[in-house]
Amino acid sequence: MALNKQKRDNKRKNRNRYSLKKHNGSKPRLSVYRSNQHIYAQIIDDTSGSTLCSASTMDKDFKAKKAFGGNVSAAKEIGSIIAKTASKAGVKEVVFDRGSYLYHGRVKALAEAARGNGLVF
Repeated sequence: MALNKQKRDNKRKNRNRYSLKKHNGSKPRLSVYRSNQHIYAQIIDDTSGSTLCSASTMDKDFKAKKAFGGNVSAAKEIGSIIAKTASKAGVKEVVFDRGSYLYHGRVKALAEAARGNGLVF
């Protein structure tokens, strides 16, 4: 059963990334990964294959503020952090890559917080 779920998630993730590259190949990509206890966001430049900036609930700055990183309030905080670090890195427009996750809950909270702090996608 777990293998079928993994295959399904990989198909969804690949389909999503193919669509992103097809429509907006020149913009950096805001990639989101979530686990049960943490959420991670990074802005990736696919043309050079490098990570421009990243933020996660594993960072020391975040751990000092909040205790748990697996909820919506933590995702909102990470969204605002990634938007601020992106603006410092000179990135204003990105393409949102939700991976195999639905645009709901923590992923949606992160995206809306990033938009609210100046990131355009």
